[in-house]
Amino acid sequence: MSGTALVDLAELAASGAPFALLARDGSTVEVLTGDVVDVELLADIPLTDAAGTPREVLALVPFRQVVERGFECHDDGAPLRCLVVSGRDTLGLADALSQLPGAPVPLRDAGFDIADEDYADIVRRVIAEEIGRGEGANFVIRRDYTAAVDTDPVIAGLTWFRALLEHERGAYWTFLVSTPGHLAVGASPEAHVSAQAGESGVSTVTMNPISGTFRHPAGGPARETLADFLASTKETEELFMVVDEELKMMSAVCSDGGRITGPHLKEMSRLTHTEYMLRGTSTMDPRDILRETMFAPTVTGSPMQNACTVITRHERSPRGYYSGVAALFTPRGDGGHDLDAPILIRTAYLVDGRLRVPVGATLVRHSDPYGEVGETHGKAAGVLGAIGAIDRAVAPVDEDAPAGAPRPLADDPGIAELLASRNARLAPFWLDPQAAPGGGPFAGRDAVVVDAEDRFTTMLAHQLRHLGFAVSILPWREADPERIAAAALVVAGPGPGDPRDDTSERIRRMREIVGSRLAAGSPLLAVCLSHQVLADRLGIDLAPLTSPHQGLQKTVDVFGSPASIGFYNTFTARVAPGTQHLGETEVAADLSTGDVYALRGPRYASIQGHLESILSGDGLITLERLVTHALTPTHA
Repeated sequence: MSGTALVDLAELAASGAPFALLARDGSTVEVLTGDVVDVELLADIPLTDAAGTPREVLALVPFRQVVERGFECHDDGAPLRCLVVSGRDTLGLADALSQLPGAPVPLRDAGFDIADEDYADIVRRVIAEEIGRGEGANFVIRRDYTAAVDTDPVIAGLTWFRALLEHERGAYWTFLVSTPGHLAVGASPEAHVSAQAGESGVSTVTMNPISGTFRHPAGGPARETLADFLASTKETEELFMVVDEELKMMSAVCSDGGRITGPHLKEMSRLTHTEYMLRGTSTMDPRDILRETMFAPTVTGSPMQNACTVITRHERSPRGYYSGVAALFTPRGDGGHDLDAPILIRTAYLVDGRLRVPVGATLVRHSDPYGEVGETHGKAAGVLGAIGAIDRAVAPVDEDAPAGAPRPLADDPGIAELLASRNARLAPFWLDPQAAPGGGPFAGRDAVVVDAEDRFTTMLAHQLRHLGFAVSILPWREADPERIAAAALVVAGPGPGDPRDDTSERIRRMREIVGSRLAAGSPLLAVCLSHQVLADRLGIDLAPLTSPHQGLQKTVDVFGSPASIGFYNTFTARVAPGTQHLGETEVAADLSTGDVYALRGPRYASIQGHLESILSGDGLITLERLVTHALTPTHA
């Protein structure tokens, strides 16, 4: 097809050939046709033909692809499906709407696969058994709205695509992908990751974490109800936690670690979300960028690896494509590819006459089980209402708004002020433009960061590079004794789990690493889980907190200096209140509870909080203080 030919969508649908419709700019619909190829790995996505000529590919990446990163899942064998584009055309929005069917698509036997009360029980178990036992900060558990559909699947999909174009707003992509035996149609609000051409082969990488869900009340949203939502501790912390998790990914793929802008509002027909934008630069292959960012914490949880394990424990069936991505690889002039990859949420799937709309809620320590049940209803209604499967919400009339366009709530000065005030709590290191790594007080020294299955280590490494270190990150399994012994500085990193767990191979290995550095008198910094391991080694008691500190920001005294720090811990080291020294170890602890925030002694220091977190306004300066102590041969 040429770029000017009029596409006959009815003819295309009748042909049975694979195709995709993408609405990305609000005024046109891209029509992609070609052949379908299923591949095993992201590296196998066929971005060039046999002659090496770049070509355009639209890939549907299922959740099961996390096995490439060694993570757990219910493996349903959903294929990594690639539409290798041979034909591309564009329709104006009005032309597309005129060709799309509009008759309602009846549903039968509709409802959630998990009853409300059963889902509420799952929420309770996750809070108690996972967050309450230190397995992570937040987890997304899904349920599916299902129904039988007798209408021809492609006609149903085209009908729903039209309805989404007409009735949903604020989507990043509105799309339909029809391949043999499988149809997906949706309006995703969230760009997971993009990589766009820059100078000298460097791509600008963007991620768009969206979290916090404001369900519009009857009659539509208003300033007062939205202001209450923006003031919610649960919703605010939920967004900060997913930003931290996506910064871990950005720090893994971008040499400059990523900078935060926002927050903004994402306003849709039935829901409004809060969001940030993260930007950095990278020279990585876009397929590698996609692999390193599988998948968004907004639909999985954090830390990512353990979130996948928790999902496997509590979800009853495989996810299919839910929480995966649709990834469009577009050739560019330098022989590389741009990447545009929205998350596969707010999407309806039609397979073998059965509609499935998966939705999930983000569960945190403050979660109310019935509130999370309501959130899944709201998210399902966002899709079902837009496609006309249920009654659509009627928005209130704003007499002062331009005809046909509701006034954005973000334009309200009070709402804008509430949004902007959130950044006052965050670390300037991630908000401000960053100087290029290099130089710094520790230039010329090397550091090894041991990853205990929490990729906060990528952010730690980025901060250490800004302090001058040459940094290597080693997974705990690969941290061999010789490498640990040779490093000028070892940073024993954070991770999930109970530090007292003698059955965990990971915990035992972290004990060995911490112990070997102490025994050798070699510089050591221990963070979060490893701080607790160090405390245990020094004879300090460990105990679970009454209420987990997952995503909690506190100002604490760190050896005479107040520091605003973000905490992600369920367990704590604890001393008698008022204790300041234990032998050679200096203790910084809460005066009333004895909960230990930091330790330092001959050639070692530790911190319970995450100095690398966006919640740690004083993180970088505190990190420099603790590292300086660990590297100093003698102490007063």
